[in-house]
Parts: sequence; C-alpha cells; structure tokens
Amino acid sequence: MSSIAKSVLRSVKHGRAAWLRTSSAHSGKRRFHRLVLGIETSCDDTGAAVVDEAGCVLGEALHCQKEVHLQSGGIIPVVAQQLHRENIDRVVQEALSASGVSVAELAAVATTVKPGLALSLGVGLHYSRGLVSRHQKPFIPIHHMEAHALTIRLTHPLEFPFLVLLISGGHCLLAVAQGVSDFLLLGQSIDIAPGDMLDKVARRLSLSKHPECHSMAGGQAIEHLAQSGNQERLTFRLPMRQYRNCDFSFSGLQNIVYNAIVQKEKEEGIQEGEILSCVKDVAAAVQHAVAVHIIQRTYRAMLFCIKNSILPSKNATLVVSGGVASNQYIRKVLQNLADANDFALLCPPPRLCTDNGVMIAWNGIERLRAGLGVLHSTSGVRYEPRAPLGIDISKRVEEDSIKVPKLKEIRWLAS
Repeated sequence: MSSIAKSVLRSVKHGRAAWLRTSSAHSGKRRFHRLVLGIETSCDDTGAAVVDEAGCVLGEALHCQKEVHLQSGGIIPVVAQQLHRENIDRVVQEALSASGVSVAELAAVATTVKPGLALSLGVGLHYSRGLVSRHQKPFIPIHHMEAHALTIRLTHPLEFPFLVLLISGGHCLLAVAQGVSDFLLLGQSIDIAPGDMLDKVARRLSLSKHPECHSMAGGQAIEHLAQSGNQERLTFRLPMRQYRNCDFSFSGLQNIVYNAIVQKEKEEGIQEGEILSCVKDVAAAVQHAVAVHIIQRTYRAMLFCIKNSILPSKNATLVVSGGVASNQYIRKVLQNLADANDFALLCPPPRLCTDNGVMIAWNGIERLRAGLGVLHSTSGVRYEPRAPLGIDISKRVEEDSIKVPKLKEIRWLAS
C-alpha cells in the first residue's frame, strides 16, 4: 500500500471521514412478498438494502467515502477496498435491522459483480459468497449499469422498451432497454466519463480551495459555481462533431478546457493552484459544453430508434440515471430535448441516481421475477471490472449516418 493510501486511511481512523445513512419503511405487518437483499460495492460507496416484490424499500444503509477521497483528490482503489472491508458487514446489518428482516426470510441476495473497481467489487462478492453459503440462499449477480437502467421501474410504472442514458463518474452510455436483461447498446464513451472529467476540471481549477466549495465533490462544485457564472464568456469546441454515431468523448474536451485555464492564468498573472477571478464563468462554460455534447449524441439516438422502429414513434420514453443525472442544468437540457422530440423524460430521485443498495436489490427482484440469473452456487461467479451492457449495435448506428440539427439549434435546447 502506498504512503498516500496509508496517510488517507490514518485520517479516517482519527476523524469522521465518511457517513452512514440508514432508513426504514418497516411497518411490522406480516409480509407476503419475496424479499431481496442488495449489496453494492462497485466503486467508493458501500450500500445495502432490502426490497420486496411490490417495490417497497423496507430498509437501507449507505456508507459514503466521499470525504475520504476528497482529501486525496480522487479515489485510491486500495483505500476504497479497505473501507469497504471495514464497513460492509455493518452496512448490511444496518439495512437488515432497519427492514426488520432476518437473512432467513430473504428469497435471494443480489450483489454487484460488474463493472467497477476490481478491488471494490471483490469485497462485495467475497462477503456475499460467505453470506449465501452460510444461509443457503440463491445468489443473483448484478450488472451495475443494468441496475441503474432499471431503477426507474421501481419509482415509475414504466413498460419496456425505453431509451436509457446513463451518465456518471465512471460510465457514459446510451442503450435501449428491451427487457430485464435485454439491452441494445447504441453508444458509449470512448475514453472517460463526464463525471470523471468534471472532477478533474474541478481539481485543475483548485475548487477545493474556493470558499463556497471546500466540502463539495468536483462535479458538485462545478454545478454550484456555474449557477452564477456566464457561460457565453468562453466557448469550447465540442468533440466528435464529424462522427455520426452515439459515442461520447470527454477526454478531448478536458484537454481543451485545460488549455483555456492555462491561458486565463497567464492573462491574470497567477500560478496553478490559485483561483481564477473568472472561475464561475469557466465552470458555467464547461458544464454547458458537457450538456451540449450529451444532447447531440442523445438526439441522434432518439432519431435512430424512431427511424428503425426500435421505439414507438409516439409516447417514447427517455430514462436518465447515474450520478451526473443529479446535475440540474444537464437534467433541464435533457428535458428540453425530450419535449422537442415528444419523448417523456423520467429520472429516478437524486438519491437513487448515485450508487446505492436499493437499485441492486430492485434489479435482483426484477431478475427473480423473470427467472434470470438466479444461481444456487457461487462457484463460477467472478467479478468483472469491464463488462459491456447488452448487444452492441453502435456500428449500425454509425452506418445509418443520421444527421442531427445544426449546432445553433442544439445550443438553443441548452439555453
């Protein structure tokens, strides 16, 4: 373990560097529905929840490592692993206690096994194997992105098919959900995810030193400062405009932003690590550029799905989930896009957009009801840091070469 990782872990032991959220909907009444315990450890949050077949969240708990990783400027996998190990049993027991349910009453245990940080996924899988072995319970391996995509069916009565945009710190993709385990992948990020880019830009701007943002994660700080910034004072060239597909690229945009920051620092005569006087304008312009790039690719996905009768031409639905879906500006832009194309826009509540045990338990319920991937042995189960979602038809999207409206019209949607 590196000296930085050891230093961060020491700070956890000597202060409150993480938090635990527990909630309960346990009524004490006799239950008639099957129950699933969901366990999530794909990145830096340790989550657990008990959900029943009716979609009632009986109890949940979440241990968040945000404060720890803010100290180091990013997630250190070995630190995340150690914190998962230290907290997973407590989180699971808190969720069970809040729900008033014993392991014996569970129909199954569902756990994220792909994709994510290898060291983090390993903790959840190892713990779950022991739990289902001791109590002789079925095990349901969960794809993290499938869980995000299906969370909307917990909160809304939505039927298949629907278009899904998943945007987070680790993932960015467009897919059509045709069934519980039936997805068509239209496009995805070819490099980094939007949340990752926003976090890196926030670090380059030293927003942790800004008096309004010292306790915020990078993406949150960008969104907060952007509210009082002027996005028109800087313009960033958008990536992949020449490619008529649904893939995303945020690494190139990040480099363009970095170059603009260097130029502004020169103009103001300051060094890297100091706060630009125009930092709010930079934040607003960056957030706007990310939103417009997302709009362009999502617009093409809508047109492709309607053209090929993958979605109905009327009353189609766009579902947006993942941590970046909590950004209110990006959500507003997507609402404008949906309205302009006669799509309904549905988003889970913000607390279910980020990683949590509820979405894993609900995905377990969906799979249990459909009889998909319910295992009675964990011997062949392995965690997978990289795992595609569904059938990749992105080449077919590119072959259709669908034009989207001119950039001026796209920018209008984001105005």
